[in-house]
Parts: sequence; C-alpha cells; structure tokens
Amino acid sequence: MKEEEEYEPKIYLLPNLMTAGNLVCGFLAIISIINAISNDGVDNLDGSRHLFERAIWLILAGCLFDVLDGRLARLGGQNSPFGKEFDSIADIVSFGVAPALLVQSVIMNEFSGSFPFPIIVASIYLVCGGMRLARFNCIATYGEESTGHFKGFPIPAAAGLISALTLFVLWVAESEKDLSRLRIVFLLLMLFLSYLMISSIKYPSFKKVTWKTQRPLPWVVGAIIVLMLTIYYYQWMPALLLVIYALYGLIRPFIGKTLRKGIEDEILSPEEDDSDLEKEPGIDNK
Repeated sequence: MKEEEEYEPKIYLLPNLMTAGNLVCGFLAIISIINAISNDGVDNLDGSRHLFERAIWLILAGCLFDVLDGRLARLGGQNSPFGKEFDSIADIVSFGVAPALLVQSVIMNEFSGSFPFPIIVASIYLVCGGMRLARFNCIATYGEESTGHFKGFPIPAAAGLISALTLFVLWVAESEKDLSRLRIVFLLLMLFLSYLMISSIKYPSFKKVTWKTQRPLPWVVGAIIVLMLTIYYYQWMPALLLVIYALYGLIRPFIGKTLRKGIEDEILSPEEDDSDLEKEPGIDNK
C-alpha cells in the first residue's frame, strides 16, 4: 500500500518574516517590562522610565509588523493557514501578554493587601484577547467575515491604545507625582477593552486603503498634517487618535447611514453590504 503523504503547509517568506518580527518585538517588550519592574517600576521612574518607554515602542513596532504581514500576504496573494495561525500566536504575545504585563506593572502598587486585583484584571484582558483571536480563526476557517470591518475591537488596536496611554502617563509623571487616579483609569480601561474585544461591535478596518487608493488633495494634506502632529506630539496624540477610534465603534450604530457611509468612504474604509463578504479573509483581520 502506498503511504499517505504528510500534509506540509505553505510557508511564505516575507509575510511570515514580518510576523516573526512582531513576535520578537513582543518578547523584547516583555523582557524590558520585567527589567523595569526589577528596578522598582513606577516608584523609581528615574531608573525605569527608559525601560518602560522601550517596551512601549517595541509593542508599537509589533503593531507595524502586524500591519505589514497582512499587507504583504494580500499583495502577493499569499494568505495561508500557517500564516494565520502563526500570526495569532505572535499577537497573543505582543498584544496580549506584553500589554497585560505593562498595565499590571503600572498599577500593581496602587492596591494594598493580599488581593491581587491588578493581576486578575490583566489576566481578564489576556484571556479576552486570546478569545478574540480564536474567534477570528474560527470565522476565517468555518465562516465569513467582512474585509471592511472588524467584529469587536481588534487586539492590535487595544495594545496600541494601552501603550499610547502608558506613554502619556509617563509624560504626565514628569510634572505630576501622584498617579493614583491615572492608575485607576488604567484598571477600568483594561476591563473596558476586554469587553470591546469579545463584543460584536463593528469597527471599520483600513484594509481597503492600498497603494492604489486615491483621495482629493485636501484629504492628502489633512492626513499629512495629522501624521506630523502625531510625530511631534507623540506623548499624547497617538492615545487621542486611538481613543477616538474606540469611541467611534460605540457611537457608530447611532450615526445616520448616509453620514456613516460618508465618513467611512472618505476616511476609514468603504461600507460593504452583507452580500459582499469575502470568502477568504486576510490574516490580519483580528
């Protein structure tokens, strides 16, 4: 009898190289956070600030790699089951474990006693992030998901928001020593993002924005201005943009269909009819 050939998944170089970069960034961010904690964390910002900031930039770099792997896969028609699974594994490290540890290290000294409340909240975020990724994999394998929208808040955006707000807190800490209120906000934000990730709230994606996307000159100039402001005011501008994105998903159902379509056609991504769902979603639709 002829032996059955073992299944060997297709592994495309460039998309998976970007995913590996995402995974390495997450690992290095975790190491940097652990080093910051061993340096007394937020209680000794003079000695640990640079470690926290390094971790933040590594998480944000992971977000960039995550965008690139999906773009390269779709550009070359190289979507694959291996890439989807590898991408989810990298995401749970870079956008699940690393942000959870980051927030836990920022707020852990705020609650006294033996009840590990920050650890529980960070664990809830991690579990919900894992469920978010698992739900996508199930939909991608057995169902259909719109390429124009995310179902639930995407985990890279959640990690980016946490990182950007941590950067803002470190900036505020230069002049404000009492961070107790901001730490409480972090705790509530973590729980809120956990809910958003596993919810069915729709968030527009940017996957329709490609190298062939055309916009009128005023829109291009406006995008350049926003980019310049984000770079110049990096301490708070990224957090503001991500907060607006998070809130948009909540108010989106209450916006008139015509206005909503105008906003998403011009700024975010074209609205898709339910009948136009793609059969093969990209690997970065998380």
